[in-house]
Amino acid sequence: MKFTRIPETTFQKLQLNAGILLSDFTPGTGTMEEEDILGATSGGVNFVATPEFSDFGEDIDNAPVNVLELKRLDSWEVTMSGTFVTVDVNLAKTLVGIADIDTSDKTLVKPRNDLLTTDFKDIWWVGDYSDKTGATNGGFVAIHMLNGLSTGGFQLQSGNKEKGQFEFEFTGHYSLAKQSRVPFEVYIKAGTAEAGES
Repeated sequence: MKFTRIPETTFQKLQLNAGILLSDFTPGTGTMEEEDILGATSGGVNFVATPEFSDFGEDIDNAPVNVLELKRLDSWEVTMSGTFVTVDVNLAKTLVGIADIDTSDKTLVKPRNDLLTTDFKDIWWVGDYSDKTGATNGGFVAIHMLNGLSTGGFQLQSGNKEKGQFEFEFTGHYSLAKQSRVPFEVYIKAGTAEAGES
């Protein structure tokens, strides 16, 4: 059948596995540092970037709904959510969002009532991509959330004979310093053969 098929390059263009969350990533070289891994997750990560529109023709007589020339983009709503199953003091501070690590007791995360610009941090989700996923030249899909802030609150669900689960939601934010920069970017890079592979 002519249309019952898939592209021959399908396996080369699949995003594989759950990916990881990072505080930093270098897309030019596809490299990361172990200490930049935020934590282990369960159930994968959900990223959503939703554009918010205005229809300038909605109150104009005889104008159809959704005229392309009268449609305007207002902003993007950018969120990343999931569940961590590991936690340390630095991740707890990130999950609380508006907080500090106490200067005299490095085990203590102290929430604040005032939001600071330093509470906003870039977050990267990076996952394997393509049929070549080797350690050196592996392909990747990377989503860069700019100015992320924990907006889902600090949550812990414990259970008998279960691992503690820390649900999270981060929201990306615009900045007055770069008002036209949308708070997310997407990188897609195919892998290449490792040394000794054909």
